[in-house]
Amino acid sequence: MTAVLDTPVYGSTAPVTCPRDPHAYVSADQWSKLVGLLMRDYPFDSVMAERVLGQAVAYVITAMENKGRRLGMGPGRIVDIGVHTIMLDTKAYFALCEKYNGGEYLHHVPLVEMKGDGSVARTAELLAHAGWDVDTPLWAADSSQCTPCRPGEDGH
Repeated sequence: MTAVLDTPVYGSTAPVTCPRDPHAYVSADQWSKLVGLLMRDYPFDSVMAERVLGQAVAYVITAMENKGRRLGMGPGRIVDIGVHTIMLDTKAYFALCEKYNGGEYLHHVPLVEMKGDGSVARTAELLAHAGWDVDTPLWAADSSQCTPCRPGEDGH
């Protein structure tokens, strides 16, 4: 997937050429725990849980890196499952916020209705531009329904 953005990603003016590894942002123990939670709470096998978690980590880290830019990022329903799983382990999530978001909590601000504004597809493009390997089927599966994230938010 090639992405071209009107607004460059924080700290960058060009796409990153080497894919970023979501495992580098979460300890091995925490990664295993999150995969286990996804498998426990959703009908995911280990492969699907790993895919969802990897995209969720990419989303959360990119949202943190773009704090204050009000890009209107939002995951689709499938990636959102992984984002919620990360956030529900509050101690580990806050440690992630401490390390990658300047000690500030990245809040969750959902709407009841879904936005059909193309923000999910734009978010996937932003992740690609930020150097992540985007799992296109996970983003495309529900991008037409879009996201319940509030417009203009920095993250989730």
